Amino acid sequence: MKQQLPDVQASSPDVTVGLNRVGVTGVEKLVKLDRQDQRPIVLMAEFEVFVDLPSWRKGADMSRNMEVIDETLEAAVSQTAYRVEDVCGDAAERLLEKHDYTTEAEVRMEATYVTHDHTPESDRVTQSTADIIASATASDEGTHEEIGARVVGMTVCPCSQGMSAARARETLEDLSVERDVIDEFLERVPQPGHSQRGHATVTIRSEGSPEVDFRDIIDVARDSMSARIYNLAKRPDEDHMTYESHADAKFVEDCVRAMAEGVVEQFPHLPDDAVVTMKQSNDESIHQHNAHAERVAEVGTLRAELDGERAD
Repeated sequence: MKQQLPDVQASSPDVTVGLNRVGVTGVEKLVKLDRQDQRPIVLMAEFEVFVDLPSWRKGADMSRNMEVIDETLEAAVSQTAYRVEDVCGDAAERLLEKHDYTTEAEVRMEATYVTHDHTPESDRVTQSTADIIASATASDEGTHEEIGARVVGMTVCPCSQGMSAARARETLEDLSVERDVIDEFLERVPQPGHSQRGHATVTIRSEGSPEVDFRDIIDVARDSMSARIYNLAKRPDEDHMTYESHADAKFVEDCVRAMAEGVVEQFPHLPDDAVVTMKQSNDESIHQHNAHAERVAEVGTLRAELDGERAD
């Protein structure tokens, strides 16, 4: 007779403290998103899967849970899906059903998405990449889903640009150039400022799964910075990006505010209680440190702030 192995994980722990998240990370699965009248989007996604653990239970049955998680994810990704957040939501709900000791299940997913672009001046076909971020949390109170994206762009520092403009003005005055000519020149020719590669992240979390296309989120994030960047760039494209970025110099704080405005304008159908997370991090070119800003707010709050700004 085969000896039954003890279920150590189901025993009581030495320290009776509950845990918010216990699970696995780095689970890779192929995800297919169907689209009407178009080829499906295929993503190589990496998942993180967690459940909460009560204080009276020692462990979460990692080996057995991995089998459950694998079956759950396989079932979720094999079904017809149009949104990555629904894949996460389905998996989280399945996990909640299969764990009688847990009150909350969470599934997170990240994947690289390739977009097809044209360079701004030479009109060459090129590709860009963005990181898709999706998650879902399931509990007895319902399921909250989150969808977002993280992109790379370019920013220019308004402070250093202002100093360059002051230097240019002083030089032109020393050359006896008329003031109105100087004003027009500085208006038409943006002065240099130190530039940096920027990383913009926008996620939207809500209940009830309002329709949000992650490709629209990618556009909001890319447009929040001083200029978009491209993998391929001929000299006219380089000139275009340099000019456009310096013509729209932005602090890291300005980028987050631009994201807020972009979300409100792009997604008017979002409920007021949808939560938006916006982050901007810049790889500084003349400092050893980096700059960072972020905002987490309900859409209703952002709408009220922007309406107040427009009223002023």
